[in-house]
Amino acid sequence: MATSPRSLLLWGVLAACVAAGVDAGWLPGTATFYGGHDGSGTMDGACGYGNLYNAGYGINNAALSSVLFNNGASCGQCYTITCDPSRPGGRWCKLGTSITVTATNLCPPNWALPSDNGGWCNPPRPHFDMSQPAWEHIGVYSAGIIPVLFQQVKCSRQGGVRFEIAGFNYFLLVNIQNVGGSGSVGAAWVKGTKTGWIQMSRNWGANWQACVGGLAGQALSFAVTTTGGQYLQFLDVAPAWWQYGMAFSSPLQFTY
Repeated sequence: MATSPRSLLLWGVLAACVAAGVDAGWLPGTATFYGGHDGSGTMDGACGYGNLYNAGYGINNAALSSVLFNNGASCGQCYTITCDPSRPGGRWCKLGTSITVTATNLCPPNWALPSDNGGWCNPPRPHFDMSQPAWEHIGVYSAGIIPVLFQQVKCSRQGGVRFEIAGFNYFLLVNIQNVGGSGSVGAAWVKGTKTGWIQMSRNWGANWQACVGGLAGQALSFAVTTTGGQYLQFLDVAPAWWQYGMAFSSPLQFTY
């Protein structure tokens, strides 16, 4: 069957739209590195994860500029990053490479320096201060800063969601870690064996709080909705003998 010029034009438009769709998720930004050659200096951080190996994130992590950090709502999210050779500084790219990192920290603004000369994390710049090992996967060390393309991607985690409990008396603070799927938490609840579900609120980073007493001696359950919209209940994940400073893992994991 013959193909008309009009059909060819329509197919051309469709192909262009498909091609644009493939690249539509990539956004421009920049990236630097910190934490030393082994990345040990990236432990802790504004998300409150502490030891990133224990929390399930490891060395492939990054501190996000405030425009990406979103007051901690992005903690735990995953980003695939590749160096962009088409922009100034692209000669320092390691071509054909990319790496996926987890958001674990905030890269704060430096108002004493201009945004294009040292104040890399100043708003409204989308910037990643990556662990040095992760950064060196895509850039040449001597560059210091490189242009990148990035996109948020699904997080794949080993094991289940982890809950680290802190607080005192009438204040419960829970750091929710090793979250798969969208990687970040949108809402959380806690329940003792003698209570109903109690709404928690974000304290900072990945820490969620509830001003409630009397939970000591009760097994604790948690319910979490990810920013991807998936809701799971983690029943009796902390046994009745839990104490502040302990962490407990569930066999359940998010997929979106």
